[in-house]
Amino acid sequence: MSVAWVSKGEIVNEALKLLRKLEFPPETITLLDKIAAILPGMIFQFRQQADGSQVVLYVSSGCRDLSELEPELIQADWQILYQLIHPEDRTKFKKSLAVAFSTLKPWHWEGRIMTPSGKLKYIQGACQLEAEANGDILCNGLVIDITPRKQTEEELRTSEARYQAILAAIPDLMFRMSRDGEYLDLKGDGISLTLTKEEIVGKNMRDLLPNDLALIGQETIAKTLDAGSLQTCEYQLPTPKGIRDYEARLVVSGADEVLAIVRDITERKQVETSLQNLAQKFSKAFNCSPDPISISTLKEGRFIEVNDSFMQLSGYEQNEVIGHTAFDLKIWVNESDRTQLVADLQTKGAIRNLEFTFRRKSGEIRTTLLSADVIDLDGLPCILAINHDITARKQAEAQMRLAAQRDRLLTETLVRIRSSLNLEQILQTTVSEVRQFLQADRVFIGLNDYEVKVKTIAESVDPKYPSVLGWTPEDKSYLQELKTIFATHRVRVVEDVSKVTVSPKLQANYQQFQTRASLAVPIMLGEELIGALVANQCSAPRQWQPIEIDLLQQLSEQLAIAIQQAQLYQELAELNTNLERQVEERTAQLQQKMQELEKLQQVKDVVLHTVAHDLRTTVMGNLMVLKNLLENGGVGSRDLGVGEQSPPVLLCSHTPPAETSYPAVSQSIPVPSSVIERMIQGNDRQLTMINSLLEIHCWMEQGVIINLQQVNLNTLLEKILPDLQPLLWQNQATLENLINEDLPLIKTDPTQLQTVLLTLLIYSLQQNPPGLKLALTATVVESMVKIQIEHNGVTMSKTEGDRLFDLYVREPQAPCSTILGLKMYLCRQIIQAHGGEIGVISNRKRGLTFWFTLSVAD
Repeated sequence: MSVAWVSKGEIVNEALKLLRKLEFPPETITLLDKIAAILPGMIFQFRQQADGSQVVLYVSSGCRDLSELEPELIQADWQILYQLIHPEDRTKFKKSLAVAFSTLKPWHWEGRIMTPSGKLKYIQGACQLEAEANGDILCNGLVIDITPRKQTEEELRTSEARYQAILAAIPDLMFRMSRDGEYLDLKGDGISLTLTKEEIVGKNMRDLLPNDLALIGQETIAKTLDAGSLQTCEYQLPTPKGIRDYEARLVVSGADEVLAIVRDITERKQVETSLQNLAQKFSKAFNCSPDPISISTLKEGRFIEVNDSFMQLSGYEQNEVIGHTAFDLKIWVNESDRTQLVADLQTKGAIRNLEFTFRRKSGEIRTTLLSADVIDLDGLPCILAINHDITARKQAEAQMRLAAQRDRLLTETLVRIRSSLNLEQILQTTVSEVRQFLQADRVFIGLNDYEVKVKTIAESVDPKYPSVLGWTPEDKSYLQELKTIFATHRVRVVEDVSKVTVSPKLQANYQQFQTRASLAVPIMLGEELIGALVANQCSAPRQWQPIEIDLLQQLSEQLAIAIQQAQLYQELAELNTNLERQVEERTAQLQQKMQELEKLQQVKDVVLHTVAHDLRTTVMGNLMVLKNLLENGGVGSRDLGVGEQSPPVLLCSHTPPAETSYPAVSQSIPVPSSVIERMIQGNDRQLTMINSLLEIHCWMEQGVIINLQQVNLNTLLEKILPDLQPLLWQNQATLENLINEDLPLIKTDPTQLQTVLLTLLIYSLQQNPPGLKLALTATVVESMVKIQIEHNGVTMSKTEGDRLFDLYVREPQAPCSTILGLKMYLCRQIIQAHGGEIGVISNRKRGLTFWFTLSVAD
């Protein structure tokens, strides 16, 4: 190819040189240009002079198609052609020119140029170089566009590579076979074969395959060659891996020759079997599902298949559904739901439990939960949808909500009735909340007033409709008709007033107040009709629900209670007014009595202090006299009933009063000392009792006065116990202190605490025989110290223990004297003033345990 166009170029160059040497006229050169224009490419003549300068002698018009440049531009500056060369090819271009000019061998070069319009072209250039006598080098050559050839070559290479890749990527066995079944060649690189290629090529299929398979193969080859079209067959072949399934595709590849492509389809067959089983299971599940299932096209929603449950839910027959859309059947109550469904399926891929309303053929509205997914049926996107009817559940939920609202309304009404006595407020709040609950146009309460017969006293009404508040019918026959209705039916339910037969007066009442449906229940007090609770629907007839009727009935009972309560409150207010007057009178009387009691109390205090003071003075005087007599008496007389000697005491008789007529007599009476001692003890007890009474009286008037200090209990006991030793020796008793040394400090009044401890110890000694054993212990319980005095003496009953610290007068036979009883009462007052407690426990075997508590010091 190159030789051909170079030869033409050489011819043209030679012709140009000859014409110029012979100096033909310009017309001849123009004719040559026309001839050159017919040839493809650009013809040029180039001279490099001896001084290195370069001149373009001639450029044909073919430069326009090749480079999109005019010949004059190239002749003026040939470097403009150099600027069109692709940057990656310029180095090779320069080298090729340098070699040609240095060796004067023919120049050949292929490369790319970028035209001014942006086209990429492949070009090929060649020229002859000739040295002249003057040292110039003359170049005559031709440049042609080889872009189509390059593109064809590239396409051929790409196509060949693609076919080679496809052939290499085919995982199947390929056999070339003759008409009689001989294996001519095979391709099976990378495929595990039982036999090698050498063991297969040249053999007949009858030698390698079972007879039945060989016969089938022979028939398929003949059919392929005779028909000249693709033939397929499937068969099974035993292999070391077990029975495998194969598919053979045969096409004509030459005269009496076929190409067989064999593919192992065992996995495909297994998948097909699994799919068939799955399809059977799906079909059973589809048809037997209790939930409605449908398959419809994604784009239009046209039904392809539905199950029996879908037909039961929709009410349509199968032939009415298949081929139609859900919009044709008007199944979607809200058509925008399907648009949203499709959008969600496209974004999320699947929808679960989408709640929507479903319209049946009868027009009945049902609520279902829709779960859907997109499936592919033979390349057609479809929606597999499952509907679960939850209408019953939604109705139950609605009933439960209504019941909850009803119970809340009843409860709140009951609370208002119990917490408020404002009947007007109770009735107005009730009608407002009932209207909101019922979504009715009007709810009102009418009461039977004995003065004006009947009057509407509470109402809640939609502003669009007339009000009945304050309405009072005067017609007695109309009122009697209403009473008869309530007495007969108890509940008046009218769903459409135009379909009931009523009196003209009642019909006029419906028209006056635009009533279309009515629900009324009487308000009864026992058997007496005192009013009615009425709900009206003015916009349209209405079917009243049982729960709504039940609500009004229960509210009417509560309203009857509220009305009765208001009546009772009015009566109570009247009684209260009378009672207040009586209370004021009784209060004045009580104040007068209180003043009298206060005067008596003052007199009692004066008498108590006077008598106690005088008695105390007398007893103290007697004690002083008796003690002096005991200390100063003589010895010589014997005590009555006692064998020991006692000092004689002489008692002198007093001189009789002056007004008597008897003569004065003075004589001494001997008295034993034991008698004086008993008299002293008696006076001591009387003095102690008087002091206790005065102390109790003082505490009752002013309270127990204590001076709290932080006290160490063991330190306090060291001061108290020595004073008790004589009393312990006298009663042959022992006292053991078991209180720990590390016991925390306690908050107490030391003097008062000493009184409590001495009183409890003396009580224990006086109430028990000699030989008593006592023990002192103390424990910390939270922020309190519990102190115990335990002995092994006699016990007491629980009743005696409960009364031991009470203030009461003991009987003469009681084991505890009056003085000790007063002292025990004082102990309780002291401990309680400390913020503690005191008590006694009777031990199981014998003895008692006295205990009291005091606060731990901070």
